[in-house]
Amino acid sequence: MTRSNVLPIRSLLVSALFNILPTLLVVAGIATVIRQSFGLSAGYASQCLTVFTGLLLALAPFLPQHLPLEHFGAANRVTLLRAGIVALVAGLFGQSESAPEQGWLIAGLAGLGLILDGIDGRLARRHGLESPFGARFDMEVDAFFILVLAALVYQTDKAGGWVLLSGVLRYGFVAFGLVLPWLNRPLPPRKRRQTVCVMQTVVLAACMIPLLAPPWTTALAALGLGLLTLSFAIDIVWLARHR
Repeated sequence: MTRSNVLPIRSLLVSALFNILPTLLVVAGIATVIRQSFGLSAGYASQCLTVFTGLLLALAPFLPQHLPLEHFGAANRVTLLRAGIVALVAGLFGQSESAPEQGWLIAGLAGLGLILDGIDGRLARRHGLESPFGARFDMEVDAFFILVLAALVYQTDKAGGWVLLSGVLRYGFVAFGLVLPWLNRPLPPRKRRQTVCVMQTVVLAACMIPLLAPPWTTALAALGLGLLTLSFAIDIVWLARHR
């Protein structure tokens, strides 16, 4: 690799780290406040930080796709905050006791995440910061958040084990792409995918509200899963016809 290739990626890496480290401290601070406020176990904060770090490490190999942009950018900073919110929610998985207040906390954090989800894309387009990395970063945070919410809905007995399919569908699609290369073809842009993703997040977050219980939460989760499955089916049919 030539010096001209090394310098941009080095600048981008430094910029990313200068954004990640403060966010890591913010997540640690908020996790500590949540643990104390809700009487959670001592492992809650460490679980949040582990999830946050693991998510970023999984996405690190795709960072060069942000080039030729050498700055992490405002849009990715917003997505980074969303990743922190996902980590704060994921830390609640496995907690021995699930008080009603935790349901409101999850719904509130999910609502904040959805608001930020509508901001990062606008910032990228407005400031000319769109990149393949930014799109993947946004998509992977969305997909992981759905998986986390589905796991919490199952953990709190708001729906059966089938609700986990809501979070597994996307990863199953990627896994099958390793066996069937035609599934890896680029798909035409569709507003439907983003809309269904938002609806799925809203549905799962709503299931966590203490005021809702089965069979209402079961019906909501089933509706969300049905829409998500239909969206994937439409894309698979399109890919099959154009392989």
